[in-house]
Amino acid sequence: MYNDSDRVVEFPALKEAQEKLDAKRKSLADILSEAGPEYDMSRVKSLQGDTHAKVAEIGKLNAEIDECKSKVDEYLVVARAAAAAKKGEEAAESGDGAEHEVERKGARRRWFDMGEEFVKSAALKGYTPGSGIGPQAHLDIDLKTLFQTTAGWEPEDLRTGRLELTPQRPDVHVANYFPQTTTTMSSVVYMEETTFGTTDPNDNDDPTADGLALMTAEGGTYGEAQLALTERQQPVRKIAVWLPVTDEQFEDEPRARDYVNNRLPYMVRAKLDSQLLQGTGSAPQMLGAENVVGIQTQALGSDSVPDAIYKAARKIRDNGFAEPNVIFIAPSKWENVRLLKTADGVYIWGHPSMPGPFTMWGIPVVETTAVTSTKAVLGDFANFSELAMKRGLDVQVTNSHGSLFVEGKLAIRADLRATAVFYRPKAFGVVTGL
Repeated sequence: MYNDSDRVVEFPALKEAQEKLDAKRKSLADILSEAGPEYDMSRVKSLQGDTHAKVAEIGKLNAEIDECKSKVDEYLVVARAAAAAKKGEEAAESGDGAEHEVERKGARRRWFDMGEEFVKSAALKGYTPGSGIGPQAHLDIDLKTLFQTTAGWEPEDLRTGRLELTPQRPDVHVANYFPQTTTTMSSVVYMEETTFGTTDPNDNDDPTADGLALMTAEGGTYGEAQLALTERQQPVRKIAVWLPVTDEQFEDEPRARDYVNNRLPYMVRAKLDSQLLQGTGSAPQMLGAENVVGIQTQALGSDSVPDAIYKAARKIRDNGFAEPNVIFIAPSKWENVRLLKTADGVYIWGHPSMPGPFTMWGIPVVETTAVTSTKAVLGDFANFSELAMKRGLDVQVTNSHGSLFVEGKLAIRADLRATAVFYRPKAFGVVTGL
């Protein structure tokens, strides 16, 4: 049975298909209820076989549900058409369906007069299916006086208030993991200890020599400490963008101002994110974590991604004496980790229903396209990195650029000046070859 407004059309095939669909949906729901929230297939008694066999049956049932749903949809189309036809017949019998007149109920105009005339014609009634030919019929329809949109009243369409933006990565993702400071200088200058050790005047060949003070016999000569400092600096860099806009654009469309005020700053902040990881350090770029000289490196090789990341983290602990507090990895590479399963299909890195945030070896994982897709970057950003801001995000507007004043245009610019500093290179690591 199909309901169309106040009309009811008997449609046994639709009813039968809907009942079959409902039954199969209930069967699937019962199976999943047996499995429980852990999807433990051993608890499912309504299906035979091992986990793989039961999962295959569930897949088969899903396919049957899809097929039933498709059939119901097909019948619904037919039912709607039947309901519409029945309504038209009833209107014609009551005398309220005169040609080219507005129906009293629903206030809808009957536009398909030519089609209706064809249905009534001898050409259709005398046609034999499969014969390929049929009688001819002449439809006497005066098209010269047709009142239509191309020669009459154009419909008025209003634009919705929705503005769909191009897909971009989330705003200010990476920068959140850098301690932020303020600098008034053009460069951040600091000292780094580049030599640390002790000479052994007694040539004892101490097997535990580690650059610390030496074990010395009575009367022996003290070892001399070797210490040296090197001045390091990271110059402040600028990230900037501008856009010319006409006076009329802002005056005639108030939302244009908000759109520009949001979009330009986003461009600057998103560039900052990628620079903090991928910047080469060569002017005018910042130095990003991937290109820090002396950073720990670990090739993926034949390892799994989790194994390679663990080895990189171990290097950071072993000779960087730091504890990684974040891992930056591309979503496409994190996918390979999240989908790792045991031989019997159990997810290793957490069930699909498990909420975030995600961690690997206890280290928070941040999915971002700001990192090079073939690399994963990790490190102790909390203690050994710094985002020094010379000037925060600044947006300015002027009409004094070039000939903009006489052209009725505005120049809008957004920029910031900052630099990234990595004080202890060995506190950071990169896994390559992902």
